[in-house]
Amino acid sequence: MTFPISLEFFPPKTDEGAARLRAARQKLYALEPEFCSVTFGAGGSTQEGTLQSVREIMAEGVAAAPHLSCIGQTHESIRERLSAYAAAGIRRVVALRGDLPSGYGLGGEFRYASDLVAFIRSETGRQFRIEVAAYPEVHPQARSPEGDLTAFIAKVEAGADSGITQYFFNADAYLRYVEELRKRGIDVPVVPGIMPITSSTQLLRFSDACGAEIPRWIRLRLQGYGDDGESIKAFGLDVVTALCERLRREGAPGLHFYTMNQANATLEIGRRLGL
Repeated sequence: MTFPISLEFFPPKTDEGAARLRAARQKLYALEPEFCSVTFGAGGSTQEGTLQSVREIMAEGVAAAPHLSCIGQTHESIRERLSAYAAAGIRRVVALRGDLPSGYGLGGEFRYASDLVAFIRSETGRQFRIEVAAYPEVHPQARSPEGDLTAFIAKVEAGADSGITQYFFNADAYLRYVEELRKRGIDVPVVPGIMPITSSTQLLRFSDACGAEIPRWIRLRLQGYGDDGESIKAFGLDVVTALCERLRREGAPGLHFYTMNQANATLEIGRRLGL
């Protein structure tokens, strides 16, 4: 039986970026992804680019899911977006609260991702499969780990089908998170998000911004390589492959790769995993 994987991309901003992404996707399709997701800029700033990328992926014969963020949105704006998705043949969405562009107040008619999930279900029934975000190492804005679990449970109770986690490098954090959900009667699939390590500066910047923990031993090893890009990539492949192997062994329902619109690292990890 094949092990399910999915791939995440962001909408390119230039024609050159779009061409590079097309080339990366063609390579990555060798992994036979169950679907590809496409992100959304803060406050929905790239929503047309998101839909364009989703249409392209579907035209290439692969299922695709746009990210849909609700912060700063109205019921009518989300209704229009869902209608456009349905018309395009889209059957899966990643429902998120989302980040506001800097300088904006909260605004909009949605406060939490669970409000968005409930709205999608009330408007469209079971037309869409709904993925939501999960945070094994606790959302940076959560008041407590318990509050964070409660927020995920609210999304499931509102109608979410499954979760995709923020990336992490500590498998125990993920396994404990899933166990805590199971104890509370929540048994939807929670798919680990996987970030290939290709650049230490990029990884450190991302992780500081989104609250993903980089274990001290990984941080020190990366710092020790300095500007030696080849050693960083080789180390990253070993670390992330070992993480994926353990997650698969421990019963993870799949893997969701944050590709950063690059093919090589994800492809090599897939090859090492026998995918």
